[in-house]
Amino acid sequence: MKKVILIICILIFSGANAQKWGMYTLYSVKGSNSAQLVDTNNTIYKTWTFPSSKKTCFSSYLIPGDTLVRTVSYTGAILSGGPFSGEIQKIDWNNNIVWDYIYSDSTHVLHHDICPMPNGNVLMIALEVKKAPQGTQAGGSANMQRRSDMIIEVMPTGPVTGTIVWQWNLWDHLCQNYNPAKANYVTSLVDNPQLIDINYDNSIDFFHMNGIDYNAILDQITFSSYTFSEIYVIDHSTNTAQATGHTGGNSGKGGDIIYRWGNPSAYGAIGNTVFNVVHDAHWVSPDNIYFPNYLCGYNNLGGVGAKTAINVLNPPYNGYNYTSTLGTAYEPLSSSWLYTTNSVNSKEGSSQQLPNGNSLVCFTFLDTITEVNYSGETLWTYVTPGSVSNALRYSKCYVRGHKATATASAMQIESGALVSLSSSASSATETNPTYTFSWTSVPAGFTSGLQNPEISPIVTTTYIVTITNPDLGCFDSAFVTINVNPSGINSFDKNNVFSINPNPAKEILTININKIKDSHNTIVNIYDLQGELMLQQAIKQETTELTISNFAKGMYILKICNDKNTMVSKFIKE
Repeated sequence: MKKVILIICILIFSGANAQKWGMYTLYSVKGSNSAQLVDTNNTIYKTWTFPSSKKTCFSSYLIPGDTLVRTVSYTGAILSGGPFSGEIQKIDWNNNIVWDYIYSDSTHVLHHDICPMPNGNVLMIALEVKKAPQGTQAGGSANMQRRSDMIIEVMPTGPVTGTIVWQWNLWDHLCQNYNPAKANYVTSLVDNPQLIDINYDNSIDFFHMNGIDYNAILDQITFSSYTFSEIYVIDHSTNTAQATGHTGGNSGKGGDIIYRWGNPSAYGAIGNTVFNVVHDAHWVSPDNIYFPNYLCGYNNLGGVGAKTAINVLNPPYNGYNYTSTLGTAYEPLSSSWLYTTNSVNSKEGSSQQLPNGNSLVCFTFLDTITEVNYSGETLWTYVTPGSVSNALRYSKCYVRGHKATATASAMQIESGALVSLSSSASSATETNPTYTFSWTSVPAGFTSGLQNPEISPIVTTTYIVTITNPDLGCFDSAFVTINVNPSGINSFDKNNVFSINPNPAKEILTININKIKDSHNTIVNIYDLQGELMLQQAIKQETTELTISNFAKGMYILKICNDKNTMVSKFIKE
């Protein structure tokens, strides 16, 4: 009987793994003036065309719905190298350039990868030129110019302007045991893995950062180094001043390295070298069925026979830090998943681990993108018309889905007053779509299939609308809260008096109510989008942790109230 069950399980597992995931793959040929979305039938679904002088440099990403973000080879660059970009663009679905940001001068230039963030900002890899005397003073054993990497977070402020709101410089986190009379001296490299040895590579481009990704749940950044053959993690919760030092932030370590993996010889530790030239450091998405929140690197020459490989690893998470032992390599000792290709892609390239366990693999200089399953079986292949540095797969609803909005004719009313609810959906990708509308409420009790119903709430209520495009099978939700003031009860939703963190959350949701008066009578209620009460708990202190590990993934409504205040917000359960 056990053998029969085992065979059935294997068949089910194999069948699930044989399916391609998603629908559209984004790619942009290096040096071209276009970007494409190709479907899994190898048909071009969408093409963006750019001015002939605005060539794609390295990477392109799609912001949910309709906006392309890409690096551009800036034609006025003073510094040159590969691939130096110097320019970032955002282009909408209709090919309009909505943001064109240049960061390029005689001592700084953008290069390689970028990472669009959930808040609309963009993380960018850049370098700064350090003259030979600066390198010598920093403890470098070679009297030469250095190009030191940095990361900047840029907030768009206008069509061609941006503000650097956060910055991290590699130069602030160096070490050396070459000259005790110079800066950054340590007696032992192996005892300081949180720092980067300036003398590990004596070349101008001594670190060569080439891939970057952001984890919003941890508020951390990962990046990769071509020269050091490692991937790293740093804390983004710091401010820019803390990022220059060694204390502060969620990790308590400022801008120091909090995790590194792939080449323990770079910090003098004992252990196996895994990476041999690495690109595309990134986190695996939390919805991956095999590797949620794991890290991954594109191992250009590190597979069997120096073939290109993909290494997925489970880092030893310890809160906002990572478990480590001085003198030995950071764990894990081996990869959780290793896919060795049968070819060599010696420079650049990328991979993406898809939710169903498949991986998309981009072979830059082989002009090929493939999708493989967990077992390494090739499910899809696309030959590109030139070199592509990165490629990404998106679902149909990610590309063609709509955005829902909800509003009301009044947000603050007396009990029983008539209010008109309004909802709408927008999609830049579809022509004359049809939608259906479904309203629910928190507290439960109201439902409607109208687009714009009327209501007369007698207590503060949140109204949620789910808008569906039945032709595509895509839906999105939005909500609006009507604050009702019987007997002088106040609404404090405009006073920024409480916070929830993290959002999205996975297991624990932390609520801080430090600005709410009379909080000894405060109750928190969590509802799903159908209005069902999922959790109710009294809050007796400023900071309270709620366990939500048993909640299903999705959006929830959180309501905090006492005899004087009412507040409603939302959060996402990962």
